[in-house]
Amino acid sequence: MKKTAIRLLSLACLLLAASPASAQFNLKKAASAVSKGVQAATLTDAQMAAYVKESVDWMDKNNPVLPEDNPYTIRLRKLTDGLKEADGIPLNFKVYHVIDVNAFACPDGSVRVFSSLMDIMDDNELMGVIGHEIGHVLKHHSKKAFRTELLTGALKDAVSSTGGVAAALTDSQLGALGECLINAKYSQKQEKEADDCGYDFLKSNGRNPWGIAMSFEKLMSLEEQNGGAKASAIDKMFSSHPETKERIKRMSERATKDGFSRPESTATENK
Repeated sequence: MKKTAIRLLSLACLLLAASPASAQFNLKKAASAVSKGVQAATLTDAQMAAYVKESVDWMDKNNPVLPEDNPYTIRLRKLTDGLKEADGIPLNFKVYHVIDVNAFACPDGSVRVFSSLMDIMDDNELMGVIGHEIGHVLKHHSKKAFRTELLTGALKDAVSSTGGVAAALTDSQLGALGECLINAKYSQKQEKEADDCGYDFLKSNGRNPWGIAMSFEKLMSLEEQNGGAKASAIDKMFSSHPETKERIKRMSERATKDGFSRPESTATENK
């Protein structure tokens, strides 16, 4: 649900000035990644899984992960209690204490939520974002994007195998892979699939799927409050997504048809 190392530009400055987070999400080491190649390489699922884990571990090491006793983490743990797996993929959740407004899910089930996103969304809205991101994992969109980056993008020359052992990656290459994970661009078809799959995931796990529509509404509301800035929340958070109003209508109608009551909007807990 994004993706361009999402900062929301002027909107972030307006909304997050009072946020205690001061660090920006760190992908700086991606700058010196090797040049792009054109020849695809062979890559097994096991090798790709190892690259995903290494990339997630790198991001966790190079960004401020909030501890278990932090209010942001406590809130996320409460919100995701019982969400252990998605179609056999084990889920794990962490909060990055950064000023960027974002959340993303990785092919290995790692879900990372940025504290500044938690500042502007209530629990229902935040759960809608998380459900949508897990939808991309369940539909294998994030896996396909990651594989494409490994095989044909900046890391092509590093993806090789000698005796079945995948090539070691540099910090620059790991940073580039991290950027791919949070900035993957999906087609309109894939975004609709993630909406529907995320809806099913929330419903099957006892969550109210109204949160997906409500999260879209929140971003539209924030855009309007910011005077329709050129670099709007919608442009940044929903780059290459279908028309947001149509997505709201579709998710709202589905939740109503399924008999879910729209929850009351509540104040966020970390302001």
